[in-house]
Amino acid sequence: MKQRPLVRRLFIILLILGLFTLVAIIAVNLQVGSYSTNKIFNDIDSVPAEDRVAIVLGARVRNGEPSDMLYDRVITSVELYKAGKAKKLLMSGGGDEPEVMKRLAVELGVPEADIVLDDRGLRTYDSCLRAKQDFGVTRSIIVTQDFHLARSIYLCQNLGIDAVGMNAKRRIYQAEGFGWNREYFANVAAWYDINFAALPSDQAN
Repeated sequence: MKQRPLVRRLFIILLILGLFTLVAIIAVNLQVGSYSTNKIFNDIDSVPAEDRVAIVLGARVRNGEPSDMLYDRVITSVELYKAGKAKKLLMSGGGDEPEVMKRLAVELGVPEADIVLDDRGLRTYDSCLRAKQDFGVTRSIIVTQDFHLARSIYLCQNLGIDAVGMNAKRRIYQAEGFGWNREYFANVAAWYDINFAALPSDQAN
């Protein structure tokens, strides 16, 4: 009989902790999303004609070829470049992603001199931090799909880059639903990185 009150109290404690965690996740996501208000564009013509670098975030490469998601990011960045919205393209990713991105951009007509590669952009945080610290980017258009833009803009803005986002979505992607769901928790990780884990700019490598 004595176990029942203990189990009940434990259940109540776990319920309260669960509710607190849920509220915290929602609050963080709202804060992250607030940074992208009026900063996400869905068509090239709407992007302000300003002196910006397009940061093209990496995605999966299969057998040396870009995935649909990565292909769409690159072709969108090329369109930004040709429309005069971006002066250079910074291809940021891990492994062979940047080289594959560059190859496609060159095939689509972008001069090699206007393409910069960052093969250490293993996370969105890394891509934004290195864009600022290693490549001197201060104003950017982040090119990725819609579900990824709020976090990307939040990170860049907090790492010293005046950033807007260009939605590179051109089709329905495999496991796209997973991408949206993942962002709820990725946003929390980004918020933690900025508020507790990010290095001061003068210490970042």
